[in-house]
Amino acid sequence: MQDQTFPWLTTLIVVPLLGAALLWALPESVRRHSRHVAVGVSLVVLALGVVATLAFDTSAAGTHQLLEQVSWIPALGVSYALGVNGVGLSLVLLSVVLVPLVLLAAWREHPDAAAADGASEGAAGLRIRHYFALVLVLEAFMVAVFAARDVFLFYVLFEAMLIPVYFMIGAFGGLQRRYAAVKFLLFSLAGGLVMLVGVVALYLNGPGGPDGFLIENLVGIDLPVTTERLLFLAFFLAFAIKAPMWPVHTWLPDAAEQSPAGTSVLLVGVLDKVGTFGMLTLCLPLFPNASQWAAPVIIVLAVVSILYGALLAIGQEDLMRLIAYTSVSHFGFIVLGIFAFTSVSIQGASFYMVNHGLSTGALFLLGGFLVARRGSQRLSDFGGLQKVVPVLAGTFLVAGLSALSLPGLSTFVSEFLVLVGTFGRNQPAAVVAVLGVVLAALYVLIMYQKVFTGAVRPELSTMPDLSSRERWVVGPLIAAMIALGFYPAPALDLFREPATQTLLEVGVQDVEPSMGLGFLADTSSTDDGSDQ
Repeated sequence: MQDQTFPWLTTLIVVPLLGAALLWALPESVRRHSRHVAVGVSLVVLALGVVATLAFDTSAAGTHQLLEQVSWIPALGVSYALGVNGVGLSLVLLSVVLVPLVLLAAWREHPDAAAADGASEGAAGLRIRHYFALVLVLEAFMVAVFAARDVFLFYVLFEAMLIPVYFMIGAFGGLQRRYAAVKFLLFSLAGGLVMLVGVVALYLNGPGGPDGFLIENLVGIDLPVTTERLLFLAFFLAFAIKAPMWPVHTWLPDAAEQSPAGTSVLLVGVLDKVGTFGMLTLCLPLFPNASQWAAPVIIVLAVVSILYGALLAIGQEDLMRLIAYTSVSHFGFIVLGIFAFTSVSIQGASFYMVNHGLSTGALFLLGGFLVARRGSQRLSDFGGLQKVVPVLAGTFLVAGLSALSLPGLSTFVSEFLVLVGTFGRNQPAAVVAVLGVVLAALYVLIMYQKVFTGAVRPELSTMPDLSSRERWVVGPLIAAMIALGFYPAPALDLFREPATQTLLEVGVQDVEPSMGLGFLADTSSTDDGSDQ
């Protein structure tokens, strides 16, 4: 498995890039088929992702597999190095699953999309073609950043992702799209600039040489205490902005409110995971002592994010801003699980990243369908829709119940693991974080009540229910939430060994959970002794 003869990860990166180039190069006579080309390319990438997963040995999920390495800039110690462990593989899979669903959802998302059905494309077809091409470019960057094993390569991809997202918001969003796009870009660039200083300083303090930026060559280097803490803060700030955590989260509600629904799915469902993924796979192993030093403050910030995001979600009138604020709360749970430093909490945080992408992705997609039908994002413009669009109402309810971590749905498993794992290390933080679960029930049920219950507004009485295409968009997400809710073992098998490996790298003794978790935390038939 370490001697991979086929470059699976590079293929997953190159194919969507070629698909985007094909869309931009299509002759005018066939541009009306751009949507079919884009969806077809994304399905090919999905199939390749499934085959690559079959080549991954889940029994050794703590080690990086599907490895590729080529010297890129030897004079600077930069390599094109790729590889994934269980966590990276799960996020790559999340990316390649969500992209075709986003493309299908956007089939008629833009007002000009219907015009592209005719023989003449014109300006209308150009818009939808460019949007689909940007989505494919973004897919390539998402796969690459979760697979990068070189710190400099990771940084380049971390910044490169901003380009397609900026245009996806600024060119295809709402009335305030330019403001939202610039705010997103400025926040991200500020964090990236600080991170670049940290990347350069890390290399100067590392072993150097032609592979000086490889993560495995930088893990375990002896850094002065002050230097290590400053480097940790440089990386952590960039990841906290991306995550997003309070108080550097303010770009997210504006971006989600002004973005097309599909853009919000990829931005919040996948791209923001780069922040928490970076904390887990870069901050902790590269700066173990500084991670322990900063953990108490970070845990406080995580708990504040949980409560703050939930409280603001309850008070929102805009549907898309409401969903965005729920994500601030959810990312608080993920960061809490990472910095609680127990194998159970880290497993839960890793699983939470995937489950959040499923549930929040479904909410944004369904919210986009509602907005397209109503022409408004204000909750007060809806009401009584469960009698008019029962399938849309039912799927929205399931996605909402997953967001509030209802038992039987996948998010419950990850949130339960985070809370119980945290309780073993930091009981006060876990107890306060439980309030976020209560607040989640409030914001989800209030949102559902305003949109779907009560008397039917006359102007909504003829609203169409989900079409067959739209059911194909949300159906796989609903099925995944239910399947992983009742049988999470295959996913947890990907996260157990990486969690144990992370604790070893940080140098923290694991803590036994305070209550029985045998059916969740130990889903394998063998005891590897990781819970000390």
